[in-house]
Amino acid sequence: MNNTIRSSVVLVVIASLACAVGFAQSSGEVTYKDKCQICHGATGAADTAPAKILGVKPVTDPSVMKMDFAEMLGIARNGRNKMQAFKDKLTDAEIRGAVNYFRTFMR
Repeated sequence: MNNTIRSSVVLVVIASLACAVGFAQSSGEVTYKDKCQICHGATGAADTAPAKILGVKPVTDPSVMKMDFAEMLGIARNGRNKMQAFKDKLTDAEIRGAVNYFRTFMR
């Protein structure tokens, strides 16, 4: 009986930890990694091959640093230059989350 209870408790703890790890990444981080990282890089450094080909500016570029959230949101929604628009591919919440995550690289 004690072994059954102990096993049940261990299973619950393991399941809880697995769920916590799954939620550790924000949805913005997941969206960024899935849709944005290919060009903007893992840390916003624009150090990927596509970024070099497309001329993507790193997050540290003064022109990027001066953009506010609304401007970045507009670019992510509607595209700019060679960047595609995501308004028809992602929800508004996903776009907001990805932009928020990208902005963490500015700190």
